Amino acid sequence: MLLLAIDGTVLYLAVPSLTADLAPGSTQILWIGDIYALALAGLLVTTGTLADRVGRKRVLLAGTAAFGVASALAAFAPSAEMLIVARLLLGVAGATIMPSTLSIIRNMFPDQAERTRAIAIWSAASAGGMALGPLVGGALLENFWWGSVFLINVPVVLVFLVAGAFLLPESRNPRPGRFDLLSAALSMLAIVPLVYAVKHAIGTGVDLRTTLAVLVGVVAGVLFVRRQRRLKTPLIDVELFANKAFSGAVLANVVAIFALMGVLFFFSQYLQLVRGLGPLAAGLVELPTTIASILAVAVVGVLVTRLGVGRAVAAGLLVAALGLMFIAVAEGADHYLWLALALLPLGLGVGVAMTLTTDAVISAVPPQRAGAASAIAETAYELGAALGIALLGSGVTLVYRASLDLPADVPGPVRATVEDSLASAVNSVGTDSGLAEAARAAFTTAMQTTSLVAAAITVVAALIAWRAIPSGRKVETAQRTETAQTVETEE
Repeated sequence: MLLLAIDGTVLYLAVPSLTADLAPGSTQILWIGDIYALALAGLLVTTGTLADRVGRKRVLLAGTAAFGVASALAAFAPSAEMLIVARLLLGVAGATIMPSTLSIIRNMFPDQAERTRAIAIWSAASAGGMALGPLVGGALLENFWWGSVFLINVPVVLVFLVAGAFLLPESRNPRPGRFDLLSAALSMLAIVPLVYAVKHAIGTGVDLRTTLAVLVGVVAGVLFVRRQRRLKTPLIDVELFANKAFSGAVLANVVAIFALMGVLFFFSQYLQLVRGLGPLAAGLVELPTTIASILAVAVVGVLVTRLGVGRAVAAGLLVAALGLMFIAVAEGADHYLWLALALLPLGLGVGVAMTLTTDAVISAVPPQRAGAASAIAETAYELGAALGIALLGSGVTLVYRASLDLPADVPGPVRATVEDSLASAVNSVGTDSGLAEAARAAFTTAMQTTSLVAAAITVVAALIAWRAIPSGRKVETAQRTETAQTVETEE
């Protein structure tokens, strides 16, 4: 999970260098960052159910091997288009890995307290890995070309394949029922077009393509829900969402990752292109997010004991919102220390919220359905990441262009380059020119505005979590009370 989380953000620091090498446009830059999470979100429901059927260990090892191959393809991509394709393949491979990690934990730790601690460690690897990605990327980019941020995955994958074969237990649902291909297709058609519509509408405006994408997504979503209600063994038990506690936990999970990923995606570019830091130094500035995420492992148990689950989730989201507001203020400060300190509450709040909401979701079903429940948690995670980059990232672009104050005599081609993105502006007009200074000022304004918007959304999610998720020691759902829990088949 740490490797996957790092891979979700390791590319962020490489955007300036790959922009100089591959010359992607602003839309391509967004797709390079977003397609990985988009593919994951679209396939997790299918792969989570697949893991329940054929074996979670088997799917995890196969997916990891494919992840290593896709990493090598991304490292040596000769063009922006090929890099987008390689990132898509990484997302497909990653979709087979993520539900397996969480469902294996669900089956290894039947005790509630032990499982919460195990998920806290898993969440620390997830949230911490997202923040650790820029540090790893920075260390590599100081010494190697941008493709090294992908190539580093290969030796890690090789070690894992050997260790996982010996250490991991195998488990599956002994009575999985029939696998429904139509449901799998509908789940993808419900998620991918809607996220695409959001990206396209913010990037180029609402047009026929946006309308068609929304229509396809909504119709597919309605058909998917209706089909799941009729099936004896659905891909997702949609009746779970009728429970306010379950739905509140999923929503809180989405928003926590939405805020973190949306801000981190452009924060790394801000540190390098506005502040002038090198890749490694920029990664070190973001290190407090990782430290705070790990700290969440130690405090989550105390928070649940003192506050209860619902209030603890709300508190975590409020702390994350406070961190986002601090980031907006610190981006105008002179010293880097304020930027680093602002990341501490963001990492801590997201870590706490992720741990408790993920635990609530996978604890809502019996162990034999762990893969399907894990897919819901992981889909929330990846959908939040995709929407964070799409919405907040596109918001940064909109405010950046609106805030640009360029002289009237700037030639048309130069103006178009500067308005496209900060990276293209710096690469084309030089770092010390007046146009570059205007672009950096506009980008800072865009980052501050976007951070405050993310903070407001996180506060709303905290209120929903406080009202929807019970504040007992455990989140009660309809599925939690099931008494028939089938013993897992061991290999």
